[in-house]
Amino acid sequence: LNEGHAAFTLLARIRDCLAEGFSLEDALVQVRQTSVFTTHTPVPAGHDVFPFHLIEKYFQSFWTSLGLDRETFLQLGTHPDTPEAGFNMTAFALRLSGFKNGVSRKHGEIANRMWQNLWLQAPAAPGHIEAITNGVHVPTWIEPKMELLFNTHLGADWLDDHDNPYLWNLIDEIPDQELWRTHRWLKTKLLDVIRAQSRRRFAEDRAPASLVLTGGVLLDPNVLTIGFARRFATYKRAELILSNLERLQKLLADRWRPVQIIFAGKAHPADDPGKMILQRIYNACRNPELCGRLAFVENYGEQFAQYLVHGVDVWLNNPLPPMEACGTSGMKAALNGVPNLSILDGWWLEGYNGENGWAWGDAPGTGDRDLADGAALYRLLEERIVPLYYEVADDGIPHGWVRVMKNAIKTIGSQFSARRMAKEYLRKFYAKAMP
Repeated sequence: LNEGHAAFTLLARIRDCLAEGFSLEDALVQVRQTSVFTTHTPVPAGHDVFPFHLIEKYFQSFWTSLGLDRETFLQLGTHPDTPEAGFNMTAFALRLSGFKNGVSRKHGEIANRMWQNLWLQAPAAPGHIEAITNGVHVPTWIEPKMELLFNTHLGADWLDDHDNPYLWNLIDEIPDQELWRTHRWLKTKLLDVIRAQSRRRFAEDRAPASLVLTGGVLLDPNVLTIGFARRFATYKRAELILSNLERLQKLLADRWRPVQIIFAGKAHPADDPGKMILQRIYNACRNPELCGRLAFVENYGEQFAQYLVHGVDVWLNNPLPPMEACGTSGMKAALNGVPNLSILDGWWLEGYNGENGWAWGDAPGTGDRDLADGAALYRLLEERIVPLYYEVADDGIPHGWVRVMKNAIKTIGSQFSARRMAKEYLRKFYAKAMP
């Protein structure tokens, strides 16, 4: 089960066991021993809670058929910290599942703290929540041109063994010129797609020139390009890089070493604060003082997400710790040689090794967290990232930057593939939960 949305499946399984002749007690044991539940977020909005009167309306006859009374049934979905809040689907799933996990090491720790009081009331259900870190499906997210490059240097059958850590050491054998040339091609492809979309909007919708500019028509393939694309939830802090416009403007408008930023994503229809963040970012992209170096790409979807994670130079991620359970967009980017610039949260706590990208946020102060994190982000860009990107050798290759790209690829391929993840689920859970 993924999240609490499908947790009522457990009731159907209990009913099936009763129909096979199990006692209620044995049915509960059987379902627990053969159920795997994954919780994906510490964010309260990700845990459905329904009013008790709705549960009574729709489940009264059902709990009777199971041999349960009202109090016992509702207790299965009651969070002891907030017993009056309603029927909590995550609490319900955790109580009836013998195998439970969060989606990164840090998230496992957070989830255990969040739900530890459940086990005081349900000693029959083992309480520990394991951690199995998410991974990305490598065949889906590797760009075809990058795949061809890997075929040449890792072997034509590398995808058949891509969770083998030793395989990824061969990335170092790729000549810097070849990897950089491939990345430049992907970056040009991304910007061509953005420009074509902007021109199409101008031609078909008669959009004013300012909106076309906002869409990224002036983005330059020779400029260090940062990508930020995800759901605009408040904890993801999409505005953090806009927190000091004077400092940002100096980065964007630098004559010799400029920076440009591409934003994309959507807010949940019911998330008004998220929609306000999106609107403010869009308005910042329309600011003529920011030199056309900020772009917001509309109608974000999986196809454009692939162009973006393949083609930007840096992937930015700055959620408010510890709210990022895992995150996978940065994995998709790094697989294609795009280093992460991320706060230490979610998967990046496990993935960052000091040589495969950039990180901050491991020692928060007692003051304004957003202010401190924004300043740290600017400092990394000014002192480390921008200088490294523009440090180009006589052969036209930024070899120091390419070294970071290679390390990023090696990290994802060896540690954060869906293949590794599936094997871990099989070993820790599925093989044990087979009836």
